[in-house]
Amino acid sequence: MIRLKQILHPTDFSDASLRAAEFSVELARQFEARLHLLHVIEDPLPTIAALGGYVPSREELESFARTALETWLDAFDTESLAIERTCVHGHPFAEIVRFARDRDVDLIVIGTHGRGFSPHLLIGSVAEKVVRKSPCPVLSVHPQDFRFVLP
Repeated sequence: MIRLKQILHPTDFSDASLRAAEFSVELARQFEARLHLLHVIEDPLPTIAALGGYVPSREELESFARTALETWLDAFDTESLAIERTCVHGHPFAEIVRFARDRDVDLIVIGTHGRGFSPHLLIGSVAEKVVRKSPCPVLSVHPQDFRFVLP
């Protein structure tokens, strides 16, 4: 029997991540699992400032992330769910894997942008790296239009 007690939904606040949230929320409901929402703040490159661009402060980035996490699942019925919201600084795939390991997560549900194979030749996607390094199963959700239904 499959038992899920801790489900991790890392989010970058994209449409692909919101699509994956459908799965996260429904699985958390069906298994009565705790849902962890995680946003990893990737600090801006120092070269942005050198090029004359505005670089938000660490506090501004954290404030945005906390506010976004609080409203992230507003489109879903989450009243009965135990939800923990966390933001951390670092490299997204490494922090996602670390969080999953530290919290004994049973499943990671992550959105993929579905850009195809060629962009992955040089850098690889966060979802792809998480799948390779995760200490637990990973459900990678492509943003195509289909519905997920559990009995």
